[in-house]
Amino acid sequence: MKAKEQTKRFIMFWIKVLLVLIQTGMYAWLWYAVLKELAEIQYWNRGNWAVVGLYFILSTVFSKAFGGYKVGYLRNWDVIYPQIFAVIVTNGITYIQLCLIGNWKLTENMMPMVILTLLDIIVVTVWVLLMRWIYANLFPPHEMLFIHGDISPDAIMNKLATRRDKFHIKETIHIKEGIEAVLDRIDEHEVVLIGDIPAHERNIFLKYCFARSIRCYSIPKISDIMITSAANIELFDSPLLLFRNGGLTTRQSLMKRTMDIVISLVGIVISSPIMLIIAAAIKLFDHGPVLYRQERLTKGGVSFQILKFRSMVVDSEKYGARLAAKHDSRITPVGKVIRRLHFDEIPQLFNILKGEMSFVGPRPEREEIYEEYEQYIPQFRYRLKMKAGLTGYAQVYGNYQTVPYDKLKLDLTYIEKFSILLDVKLIFMTVKILFQKEKSEGVDDNMTTAMRRE
Repeated sequence: MKAKEQTKRFIMFWIKVLLVLIQTGMYAWLWYAVLKELAEIQYWNRGNWAVVGLYFILSTVFSKAFGGYKVGYLRNWDVIYPQIFAVIVTNGITYIQLCLIGNWKLTENMMPMVILTLLDIIVVTVWVLLMRWIYANLFPPHEMLFIHGDISPDAIMNKLATRRDKFHIKETIHIKEGIEAVLDRIDEHEVVLIGDIPAHERNIFLKYCFARSIRCYSIPKISDIMITSAANIELFDSPLLLFRNGGLTTRQSLMKRTMDIVISLVGIVISSPIMLIIAAAIKLFDHGPVLYRQERLTKGGVSFQILKFRSMVVDSEKYGARLAAKHDSRITPVGKVIRRLHFDEIPQLFNILKGEMSFVGPRPEREEIYEEYEQYIPQFRYRLKMKAGLTGYAQVYGNYQTVPYDKLKLDLTYIEKFSILLDVKLIFMTVKILFQKEKSEGVDDNMTTAMRRE
């Protein structure tokens, strides 16, 4: 298993290097054949190398930052999209650099870079599809043993079934079979998946797999997410873990608030024509109010009125609060379009500007729904340690109907790992979810919230 893993890493490393070299080679040809002659300043060889080398660095950094190298780990589109985004950002920055070097007007010599960008997109798309095929043939899915407890394993098994190229559950076993029986079954598998089981049994299985170098996956508990963000203290010969639990520092809060103000102002200006069109469409359809105001909870449980474009009929909740369903008859034709594109959320830029929300953070819940979730998940209140956001970790990596417990884990991952760089990454990744139906698809028709009781 260890040799196989090392071989996989070696192959994937050089596959990534190959892509960057191809992209850099294409830019180098364009520079020497076309762009160099258009620049007012002519460089010696080292200057030319520096221009090409900078492109190599930008391409590598942005592809890595956006997750564009995770071939075999993510679905094809989830790798192609970050690669395309990295190409656009890299070539955009490079073109601005060329405008400064050549003393060009912003649109003076744009066409060569536009053509390079289109060729790059073709290259990265072919690269992802080809590498995915190679990966699937060289590294078939693991034969897994799934260890589970009284919590139904169906949900996680259904999710794994969507990635048969990577996971194959060969056998399942309940911990009621006994620890010794489970350990015997572990020895017969190359990979183990440990479900949501009591910590005592889980620790036994984790240590057993570690001692025998058996690859192991485990569904994390809330405490696991906290542990991963703890700082190591090495003052004594006994290791300590420090859990600060203090939220954002003053510097982080100031930087985040500054970024929120800038982004919301720019967003309001850029989206103002779209907002006018949406407002007119809503008004013309049924002559009802354009905006929908709803009480939501933000940091510390403080209530505020969230703003959204109205996507449902007037008095849609006269029979009580409930989340939108997949085939919800309350959603208007205009509402279906703007919900599909998430454009109904645009007015929340004003909530962000006022300081009631942040651009990135846990999505704010209604108090009635929050109270229902908290009855079954007391830790759900932990999400209120951070100001509510327009987008967030759970929105990028989860779905509209992600169960509250998993949503809590995703939001806590963001809270515990917060950084401005993470915010920037999530903002860029949010663009991707505009094209994913499952991100806006409602809960099942027979449900009023995302809570599932199995």
